Amino acid sequence: MAARGKHRRPRTSPLTRGVVAAGTGTAALALPLLGATTASAAQPAKAPAAAQAAAQVKSVTYTTVKGDTLYGIADKYDTPGGWRQLYKDNRKAVGDNPRLIHEGLELKVRTAKKADKASTPTKKSAQSVTRATQASAKTYPNNLDGWIRQAMDIMAQKGIPGSYESIHRNIMRESSGNPLAINNWDSNAAAGTPSKGLLQTIDPTFAAYHVAGTSFDPFDPVANIVAACNYAAARYGSIDNVFGAY
Repeated sequence: MAARGKHRRPRTSPLTRGVVAAGTGTAALALPLLGATTASAAQPAKAPAAAQAAAQVKSVTYTTVKGDTLYGIADKYDTPGGWRQLYKDNRKAVGDNPRLIHEGLELKVRTAKKADKASTPTKKSAQSVTRATQASAKTYPNNLDGWIRQAMDIMAQKGIPGSYESIHRNIMRESSGNPLAINNWDSNAAAGTPSKGLLQTIDPTFAAYHVAGTSFDPFDPVANIVAACNYAAARYGSIDNVFGAY
């Protein structure tokens, strides 16, 4: 969707990224080796840096709120191993799809950050925030209709134009309604930036037109719609004016 290349309708190629490949990108924490001491070792040796880092890792309980992603939570708490480790630790609670996180889940989060009131909420305070969010926010069904309606409410708050009919029409052309669709064959893919999600945004475009308050994951359906409509508004005046590859 950026100036480089055009989007084309993806062939039926749903996302097949290995989201649970625990061997990829997972940091290994090295433990110190205990060797024989020498007579000259009058002072106790300082613990290796890796051991000190391991000792600082602790777990907190985090209750998810609307808009959360595993990537965002892992980034916030500096979780060793990133979102893959977070998913591995909480797969039973999250379910089989790590990209769709429901509100109110209690996750065990490993964190290397120092505990403080500002960055590490207690279980009780996190639940209070969740209840307040649920009480004040509208609820949407977890399907294409719900994603579009939620995106339109966000767009209305941000002044981004776009009608339900136009958003739906473009989604069906670009991804057939599959939020995990990815295009691995066009010019954008050849350049290393494949089109992703419901409205097939490439990463640079998604980042440039991302709307605050939505997920930073381009496969998040609501975030993808809002960013794409924001881009369409800047380039074409509105998603309503888009009737083909854009």
